[in-house]
Amino acid sequence: MGDFRIRSRLLIFPVLSLILSAQAQQNVAPAVAFNCDFPGSDPAHYGILVSTDGHASYISDGKLTPDSDPSEPFTIDFTMPQATLARIFDLTRKAHYFEGEIDSKKKNIASTGEKTLMYKDGQKNTSATYNYSAVPAVQELTTLFQNLSIILEYGRRLEYDHRYQKLALDEELKQMDEGSTRGELGDVAVIAPMLKKIIDDPSVVNAARARAQRLLDHAGAGSK
Repeated sequence: MGDFRIRSRLLIFPVLSLILSAQAQQNVAPAVAFNCDFPGSDPAHYGILVSTDGHASYISDGKLTPDSDPSEPFTIDFTMPQATLARIFDLTRKAHYFEGEIDSKKKNIASTGEKTLMYKDGQKNTSATYNYSAVPAVQELTTLFQNLSIILEYGRRLEYDHRYQKLALDEELKQMDEGSTRGELGDVAVIAPMLKKIIDDPSVVNAARARAQRLLDHAGAGSK
C-alpha cells in the first residue's frame, strides 16, 4: 500500500509524511484524513490524519508570529479523544467512505477552500475533493475537522505564550472561552496537557489559570 499523505495541490508538506503500513502486513489501522487549502486564510493549508487506534497527526502552515517561516510547517502528533474518534469513523461510514462525487457543484456557492477527505484501510483507498457538500455526514465531518484545527492552533499559541510571553495567556484563553461558548472550538481534550501545564504553573496569573481550568472542566478533562 503506497503512502497516505496529507497533501495539497498548492503546497506539499515534505516535513510530515503520514505513511500507513504495507497492505501485506494485514494489520493496517483504518485511517481518515482531511486536507484544506484556503489561500488568504490562516492557516492557508492544513491537514489532519487519524486512525482507529486513536493516533492522530496535524500539520499546518499557520503563522505563529508575523515573521514565521512558511517553509517550516507546524506539526504535532496527538491522541484523538475516544468520543470524537468514534464520531469521525461513524460519519465516514455514513458518507460511504467518500466514494463517488460529494461536491454539490452549485455555481452560486462561495469558495470556502478546496477540501479533501480520504479514507484508507486494508481494502479501500478512497478520496473526494469538494468546496461545499450537501451530504450531511460530510458537512458534519468538515465542521468537526475545521474546529479541531482551531483548537490545535490555539494549543500551539498557548505553548508559545507560556514559554515566551505569559502575560498574553489570559487574552488567548479569553478568546478560547468565547469560542467555546459559540460552539466554535474542537474537542478541547486534545490540548489538555497544555492547559494543565498552565493551571499548574504558579507564575501564570490566576485569571488565566482559572480560564484554563474552566475550559478543561467544560471538556470533561479537568485537572486531576
